[in-house]
Amino acid sequence: MDIGNSSLVTEFILVGLTEYSGIQLPLFFIFLGIYVVTVAGNLGLFTLIGLNSHLHTPMYYFLFNLSCIDLCYSSVITPKLLVNFVSERNTISYAGCMTQLFFYCFFVSAECYVLTAMAYDRYVAICKPLLYMVTMSPQFCTQLAVVIYVGAFIGAWAHTGCMLRLTFCKANTINHYMCEIFPLLELSCTSTHINELVVFIVVGFDVAVPTVTITVSYTFILTSILRIRSTEGRSKAFSTCSSHIIVVSVFFGSGAFMYLHPSSLLSMDQGKVSTVFYTIVVPMLNPLIYSFRNKEVKVAVKKTLSRKIFLEL
Repeated sequence: MDIGNSSLVTEFILVGLTEYSGIQLPLFFIFLGIYVVTVAGNLGLFTLIGLNSHLHTPMYYFLFNLSCIDLCYSSVITPKLLVNFVSERNTISYAGCMTQLFFYCFFVSAECYVLTAMAYDRYVAICKPLLYMVTMSPQFCTQLAVVIYVGAFIGAWAHTGCMLRLTFCKANTINHYMCEIFPLLELSCTSTHINELVVFIVVGFDVAVPTVTITVSYTFILTSILRIRSTEGRSKAFSTCSSHIIVVSVFFGSGAFMYLHPSSLLSMDQGKVSTVFYTIVVPMLNPLIYSFRNKEVKVAVKKTLSRKIFLEL
């Protein structure tokens, strides 16, 4: 029975998003539709960026990374959620649960810092346009990406490593649709104080550092925008910033609402709803907000389609 910790539990049962059987099937088709849009949007976006050389810029480099992250961590969560809606008894092995937890934490943390890098990229582009290509050089962007993924790995391993220390005796029903930190902590028959402290520190860092960076970046951006004399230029800049701010607010807001509080103050049902936003809804919105409203992406779509039609002829 030993599977890497002293746990007697070899598998967990996932309760799912809701226990009401009457809405299971409608929810299945809703979330299936969301997942299809998420996969198509993000897969289409990074394929488009890869095929069009004029999109090989720092801004689209980070969009490429964001799309890969959204596609991956949505795929870590959503397929299992869909199974919840059509299965009478949905189980996941202990090893599978820990694996899902690790990749969930990894991709969520990576998304935090990619969004932060995108805010810094916009700050340099708007506030220091003459130094943009020097500051956001390919070497710097690559180094920044390495830091993002290494930091995400460390944070994910901190959560997962602490979870592996816990003992799960008999209770194995997770009141969630995924292997999430707090629902798992509720099942432990050993002390979880260290885990809760790690969650508060790691998530606090993952929220505080990006929040401060994004806030400072947009303070300078707003100051620069107000100096723009052209109404059209100012409107375009505001539109770009507002889209980013909306996604950042939903993503960081729901994450902070879920994690940065004593676990006793938030019910699991409220936690499920909060988690849905940044694990399922945000990955679908990102390619729509960041890309399909962008003129350069629309031009790239037309060129790609024209090239495909020409090759077929």
